[in-house]
Amino acid sequence: MDLATIIGYVGAIGMVIGAMIVAGGLGPFIDVPSILIVFGGTGFAALATTSLAVFGRSFKAMMLVFKPFTLKVEDLVPRMVELATLARKDGMMALEGQQVPDKFFERGLQMLIDGADEAKLVKQLKQDVKAMKTRHYVTQRAVKAWVDIGPAFGMIGTLIGLVLMLRNMSDVTAIGPAMAIALLTTLYGAFLANVLFGPALTKMEQRSEAEVEYRMLVIEGLRGIVRGESPRLVEDQLAAALDPAAQDKLRAAA
Repeated sequence: MDLATIIGYVGAIGMVIGAMIVAGGLGPFIDVPSILIVFGGTGFAALATTSLAVFGRSFKAMMLVFKPFTLKVEDLVPRMVELATLARKDGMMALEGQQVPDKFFERGLQMLIDGADEAKLVKQLKQDVKAMKTRHYVTQRAVKAWVDIGPAFGMIGTLIGLVLMLRNMSDVTAIGPAMAIALLTTLYGAFLANVLFGPALTKMEQRSEAEVEYRMLVIEGLRGIVRGESPRLVEDQLAAALDPAAQDKLRAAA
């Protein structure tokens, strides 16, 4: 599990709920009409921005932020150097059956074994990266719809509450429920956008960028292998993407 995500969510939600309890309990902060307006209305409006398939996939993608990100450049570099050494010594066929960390790397390695030249290798793998970026973008837009629309429905609920309140000023008993709608919908909209969906969207975007960087380094490493470059040169090219501490660790292990 990704501890930063879990601790962040538990801490943020816990602080809000804890403040509510201290302020007088959860009861005053629960209002069914406000929940219907914000959560229900935002959900249907977000669905209207995309397709059912993408809408459903977006929740699955959000759950992935709770899992650790496994594509690590610091693990990629030494493995790529090992493969470059093997290919230079024994030829491309020696790469058959070699274990690699992910499917994208495996697909590129298989292309080398099958005799693909540099141009074909780069073209195919970059098309795969482009397709991945498109899928991620579509999914992230579905999540972003919640972030953008949630506060808007909070404002819609606020206006509904104000209208109800102003139309029933003579009825003191009606002012309280109307004011609750006016205030709680704003609260729910802000909570939905900034606590539930906003952090997940940011992490999804960060991981997408990290995966693109990782895949581009895989392509660069495989290009070095197909060119027959020295393992040391392959290592230097890929190590440039590491932070200084990781570079020092890599050199120490060499």
